[in-house]
Formats: sequence, C-alpha cells, structure tokens
Amino acid sequence: MGSWRRGPSPLTDKRDQYLRLMQQGTSNAEACRTVGVNRKTGTRWKLGRSYTNRAGETWVYPPVASPEKLAEPPSGRFLSEFERIRISDLLRTKTTIREIGRQLARSPATISREVNRNSDTDGVYHPHQAHKKAVERRARPHARKLDNDDDLRRFVAERLAKRWSPEQISHSLRAAYPDRDDMYACSETIYQAIYRPENPLRRCSPRPLRTGRLFRRNQRHSRRTNRFVEPMTMIDQRPEDADDRETPGHWEGDLIIGRLNQSAIGTLVERTTRFTILVHLDGHRTAEHLRDALIVAFLRLPRHLRRSLTWDQGIEMARHGEFSRAIDMPVYFCEAAGPWQRGTNENTIGLLRDYFPKSTDLFEHSAERLNEVANELNDRPRRTLGWDTPAALLASLQEPPCSDDR
Repeated sequence: MGSWRRGPSPLTDKRDQYLRLMQQGTSNAEACRTVGVNRKTGTRWKLGRSYTNRAGETWVYPPVASPEKLAEPPSGRFLSEFERIRISDLLRTKTTIREIGRQLARSPATISREVNRNSDTDGVYHPHQAHKKAVERRARPHARKLDNDDDLRRFVAERLAKRWSPEQISHSLRAAYPDRDDMYACSETIYQAIYRPENPLRRCSPRPLRTGRLFRRNQRHSRRTNRFVEPMTMIDQRPEDADDRETPGHWEGDLIIGRLNQSAIGTLVERTTRFTILVHLDGHRTAEHLRDALIVAFLRLPRHLRRSLTWDQGIEMARHGEFSRAIDMPVYFCEAAGPWQRGTNENTIGLLRDYFPKSTDLFEHSAERLNEVANELNDRPRRTLGWDTPAALLASLQEPPCSDDR
C-alpha cells in the first residue's frame, strides 16, 4: 500500500485569530507570527488577491471577513460563506463528504452537489468563488449595459486599448453621442465591467487599465473616525483647559519608531510643564503591550496629573478604551495627518532623536537607559518655561484641594 500523507491543516481558525488580532491593533507581521502563517498570506487575507490558472481564467478573491461579518444567506437551506470555507478546509485534509456533512449538520448530498457544482475547471474547490457563483445563480438575471450593446462595448474597448481612463471614456461618450442616452455609461459602470471575472472587455485587452489591475484596490481613507473597534473621541472634544496649558495633567503621546519598524519607544509629554516620560515597550509595538505599559506609567502619577491623553490615529492605540477604563483617563485623537495638533510631543521627539537616531534598533535600550534620557531632558532649562526645568516645575505642582474642603 502506498503511503498516505495528511494534507495541510485547516486555516479557518488561523484566519479568525488573525482577524481578531488585526482588530486589536496588531500589525500584519506580528499577527502572522502569532498565528503561524507567512506574512504574504496575511496580506492576501487583508487585501484580497487575483489568481490566473493554466486555462487563462482569472479568479478574484476579496478580502477575508471575520465569521460574524460574512454575509448570511436569505434562508437556512442555503449554504453560507463560512460553511463553504469550512468545506474547503476539510477537503484539504482529505475529510470524506459524509464526515463534512456531519460536522456542518448538512446532508452529504448537499455537500456533494456543492463541491461538484462549484469547483473550478481544475477540480479545485475555492470557497469564495463558489459562494459568488451561488449568489449569482440565486439572483435574478439582469441585462448589463456593456454586455448587450455591441456599439457601446466597441467604443469603450477601443479607447481602453489607447490607454484612456474610464472617466475620460465616460465624458467622451457624452460628447460623441449627445442625443443618445443608450450610448452613455458612467465611469463606475466601466470599472465594474473591468473588475468582473467574466468581463467582456478583457477579450480585446487582457489588462484594460493602465495600472494592469484586475480587481478593485482596497480603499484607504485619510479620515477614519471608525478605525478601531471602539469609536475614537476626536481632539475637538477635548476640554478647553487642555488647550490653554494652565491646568496640568493633560498629556500628548506618540511612538519613536526604530529600524525597519521593528522596535519602538513610547513618549509622553505633559502639556503645561513639558515633563517627559519614556515608555519601555520591550521590543513590542502591539496595542496590548502599549496599553499595559501606559497603565503602569500613569499609575505612578498622582490623580490630578492624569486628566487626559492625546494621541494620533496609529493602530497601536486600538486598545484605548480598555486603557481609559482601567485608570479613568480619557484618550483624544488628532485628525489624520495632523501632527501639528500634538506640537509639544512632536518637538520633544525631535529632541529625543539626539539620543535615539533614526534607522537604529531601539530594542537595545533598556528601561534604565530610557529613564536616564528622560531625566536628562527634564533637567534641561526651557525658554518657554521662563528658563525653569520641567522636573522642577512638575515637583512644584501641589494637588488641588477637594471641592468639599472648607
């Protein structure tokens, strides 16, 4: 008898764990190391990818969604996308059709029809493509403009071959056919035709766009108020006493990044006294490590010096809600690409670069070394403080009396 080798292990659990880590603020590289997959695999899960088989057929795989975000079918009698992912993983481990049906609480005949009907020409079952096929079969067929109009399709294809953009083609249609509404197509219609796997425009050109892109690029917005699982509180909601620098206890924070983005040091600067605290992260940049380090750093301060913290929209602050609840200290976020809203911290980072130059490994600096640098900086007189030092000014601050004191 020939030897039987077990196929690759299922990736469903790893994908779910990877997505949870990304939601918690872990970087792609760190999440892949934790889960145990290649970094390119995580990038494909995050952004999607395209694949062309030997027959020249192109398959487009969208970004992977967490199980709770996968589209649910209209009825329980239809297989969900998550079930199709489970089928694919179990097929890779040579699990029988009957056993797959038992694990999914489905009839073996349902699993057999699903695999036979939705596998590609090479006999490989791709769950996302199978789900897309099933959804398209369920939907009511409707005519697509570029599929049924030969004149319009020819007009668009000729100009795509000349490296025109869909927006240029859309406007030229209005100019060429001002009295024919049937000869008009907006740029989004053209883009959708290009990005569809069965795109009729690819017959005239395998890569219709100048970029050569065959699927829609992941959209990144400069302003994202819903970047984290917990909503951000923006800087325009910060108390007015934090802006005038008269009330101590309002801090600005950021990270100093080391060589190859693999190490970091946390920086905290008090807005009134310019007192600086350096946070040792032990070579880690995850949101969980930063949360714990910030909690330790602020708990060493008296309560009246823990009024608020302002940070940028870096993913390392994804656990900001847990930090705020742990020490009862609100966190406010700057606008995207607005470092000037934390000018005190940015200026302090410029001073700290004398000690921690760019493109150096920050992991080699111990917590004791960070304290030495912070003390040296805090003992330096500042013109903005009337030539006083941040350390002396902070030490002179007395806790204000309670409101009920007579």
